[in-house]
Amino acid sequence: MSRQFETAGAPHFPPQTTVSRVMLQVLLALIPAIAAHVWFFGTGILFQILLATGFAVGFEALMLRSRNKPVRPFLGDLSAVLTAVLFALCIPPLAPWWISLTGMLFAIVVAKHLYGGLGHNLFNPAMAGYVVVLISFPQAMTAWLPPASIAPHALGVADTLAVILGGQLPSGLSWDAITGATALDSIKTSVASGQMISEARESEIFGDFGGLGWEWIANWYAVGGVWLLWRRIISWHVPFTMIGTVLLLGLIAWLSDPGSNPSPLQHVFSGALIIGAFFIATDPVSGCTSTRGRLIFGAGVGIITLVIRRWGGYPDGVAFAVLLMNMAAPLIDRYTRPRVFGR
Repeated sequence: MSRQFETAGAPHFPPQTTVSRVMLQVLLALIPAIAAHVWFFGTGILFQILLATGFAVGFEALMLRSRNKPVRPFLGDLSAVLTAVLFALCIPPLAPWWISLTGMLFAIVVAKHLYGGLGHNLFNPAMAGYVVVLISFPQAMTAWLPPASIAPHALGVADTLAVILGGQLPSGLSWDAITGATALDSIKTSVASGQMISEARESEIFGDFGGLGWEWIANWYAVGGVWLLWRRIISWHVPFTMIGTVLLLGLIAWLSDPGSNPSPLQHVFSGALIIGAFFIATDPVSGCTSTRGRLIFGAGVGIITLVIRRWGGYPDGVAFAVLLMNMAAPLIDRYTRPRVFGR
């Protein structure tokens, strides 16, 4: 017995890729790393994501109305949500609520809509908002938590929410008691004080390659990034050249002076290098569009990141490197775009 199925008429085109579908898949790729973040550092990251998303959607709706644009279609493309999530993943879990407010105000209003909205922004909005709060509020942006396995004082859900919304620490605790230096902070401090990196790595905040806990989060970012490559949401050019440049130059520096330069794997599995390589530097709007341009863009982000980590005033340099290469992207595309056939 044969069965008949209703079919649409020709031509049979494959489904179109929409902005909302792309953004949704990127958000799904971030879920494993978010879960790992909660496992190692508590629920603070979830509150930061909710706060940043709420502020981002609010500012997005406000700017759309002020520009006489339809609100519902543009809110449904999930671009503001993705900006908020990427921003939240870069700030400390206990950052006060006004950090997200300030970051999203600059990311959505200034870096995105004042440049013309989605598709017209010169800079990556999430990184623009992050750099603004990093420079403006350095003390609040350095209050990182140690991994739960070595934390002397663990905060519950209610305590975490009270700290974020009201700045109220549990009775008898101070900020020095619940926060500590990250692996990159420790390395930068040790080098500045003349200490050997091998001595600094004796601290319990270090894991096998990078920071304890952070190296597992980086692994899950990489898994999500590989999934995006498989789904053809991003291309391999920027992640490959960015990570490869850091590995190559980091290896040369490490072999020449291991006492003052961390191993290349320490660079890769610490800080924001992996999330930057797969989820931030691959932004198709603020990055390069030509194939050769993407290779140059990724290598440039890797080089600037290493320069800032070694000689700059901040322990990590991915956000600054991305923004600097965003400025160079139009010029890079101009000289690397393929020659028009027949000319």
